Amino acid sequence: MVKFMYNSAVVFPGQGSQSVGMLADVVNEFPEAKQTLEEANDILGFSLSDMILNGPAESLNSTNNTQPALVAVEVALWRALNGRVQADVMAGHSLGEYSALVCAQAISYETALKLVRRRGELMQIAVPDGVGAMAAILNMDDDAVEKICEEQAQGQVVQPANYNSPGQLVIAGNKEAVERAVVACKEAGARRAMLLPVSGPFHSALMEPAAKEFAVYLDGFEVNSPVVPVLQNASNQFETSADQIRENLVAQIASPVRWTQTVQQLADNGVQTLVEVGPGKVLTGLNKRIAKSLNNVTVNSADAISAL
Repeated sequence: MVKFMYNSAVVFPGQGSQSVGMLADVVNEFPEAKQTLEEANDILGFSLSDMILNGPAESLNSTNNTQPALVAVEVALWRALNGRVQADVMAGHSLGEYSALVCAQAISYETALKLVRRRGELMQIAVPDGVGAMAAILNMDDDAVEKICEEQAQGQVVQPANYNSPGQLVIAGNKEAVERAVVACKEAGARRAMLLPVSGPFHSALMEPAAKEFAVYLDGFEVNSPVVPVLQNASNQFETSADQIRENLVAQIASPVRWTQTVQQLADNGVQTLVEVGPGKVLTGLNKRIAKSLNNVTVNSADAISAL
């Protein structure tokens, strides 16, 4: 494989990083951020900014709202940075990939909001409530979890969905199969194996119907070559082709998010500094466990921006 040499990477978190009031200080202090949220209101036809800043949490945590909300705040934060951070390459964890593509100028902000709003709706309805589940498995080797998933599928779906860091893997699939795998992982020595409070078996084969419908919807939008490469989840390759980016966005819905491999790929290609741009610091925690040699910077507040 050809190696590239990148010094700094900007990465964007996905679902799970949201909270009511996220980045309120940035919105209050930086006009670019406030304007970005107001743009989202106009694009989507409802007050996304009010939901982000004031809740209620139940509405914000609904997948079809969470996805545009996170893109809006991450793009707002990037715009507030206004060139303070250099990016040689970008990446995002699941949904965060859309923020990366906006900030790398591969898709417009309007396009991203419409895409993730529809993506969230399709993922929400792809599997009826109670049919699917996800679970976190801690302190087991990935290959051991993969083997247990194969054994416990028993004609259903259960598979790795998020390779978050060494010893932290999320599985997804049919609820019964996930429950069988949880029991088997505990018996095999996992420190923790627990069901997650999520609304669907994301990034599993059960999301294929959503991926197919999303592909049709995506056809109606323009995708361009990014100004910096985007390391995409589905391929774990540095993508610069608009057509390949489009394909990977479809594939990502029903494919595992290989974040461990993403960070390793960045480190292998010369990245020395990882800058997490978004609410919270979930990725920073994961990144430190994946590649200890990397310098991590978390930009998640007005103070963090001012310190750069």
